Amino acid sequence: MANIIDDIKLSFKSGDALTRLILINLGFYVAFLLLRILSFLFQANISGFFISFTALPSDLLTLATRPWTLLSYMFLHEGFMHILFNMLWLFFGGRLFLEYFGSRRLISTYLLGGIIGGFLYVIFYNIFPAFSDVVSISNNRGASAGVMAVIFAIATYNPRFPVRIFFIATVPLWGVAAFALLTDLIGLGDGANAGGRIAHIGGAAFGFLMARAYREGKDLTDGFSVLLDKIVNLFKAKPKLKKVYSSGGFNKGYRQNSGPQSEEAKLNQILDKISRSGYDSLSKDEKEHLFKFGKD
Repeated sequence: MANIIDDIKLSFKSGDALTRLILINLGFYVAFLLLRILSFLFQANISGFFISFTALPSDLLTLATRPWTLLSYMFLHEGFMHILFNMLWLFFGGRLFLEYFGSRRLISTYLLGGIIGGFLYVIFYNIFPAFSDVVSISNNRGASAGVMAVIFAIATYNPRFPVRIFFIATVPLWGVAAFALLTDLIGLGDGANAGGRIAHIGGAAFGFLMARAYREGKDLTDGFSVLLDKIVNLFKAKPKLKKVYSSGGFNKGYRQNSGPQSEEAKLNQILDKISRSGYDSLSKDEKEHLFKFGKD
């Protein structure tokens, strides 16, 4: 068991952004399964509390007390088929996304698509009379809004990418995305899983706008990516400092290790940043340092 956990930790640490997103989703699902087992054994609604703590509520007063659910809901799944199809879509779209946009934008597009889809869900449920009877008890969950953002970004950027359907026919990616959106629109008209479908549409809209802006030289995810980097850096270990002695006695103060060891440490930080956010996230100085180190 310890080896399995170590392997998962290694996969998360060394894997790309897509691997990390999938592992987080699977981690939430495993946690839910374990809590559901405990709920049965102790005859207590433990899993229900977990859902209410992580799912996105449509009620505004409840949401005000659980603002984190705008993020947590997009990693929460209850049914096996629900998470299976979402992760298959994410893996398929994520691999293509990485080729065109990189790891940094994948995470931001997934999260922003989920957030916008979540906001749209809350707005619709509080505005339209169709949801007035259920707005106080409804919640939303699942990665679909974020996944739709990823799929639509790729379908907008490279609409003619060929997709093999059931080993029978090849269709362009824009056709797959359009079919998914049409399915949501039909389902919304029927009232089937209305909350989820509203969130899907919001995620798809962001993916479309993100790719259109990127073609014009604008990155709608840049500011959000910078914010994520700052949050991640808050939890990173600070580099160790070394006491400095001189012939004149003890130099009151510290400095970072210098020489080959510090050069190697800086290189490792750059490689870690590439793994996390892609080559495009490097500053000019970091790119020059990487090029200089490669020449040595």
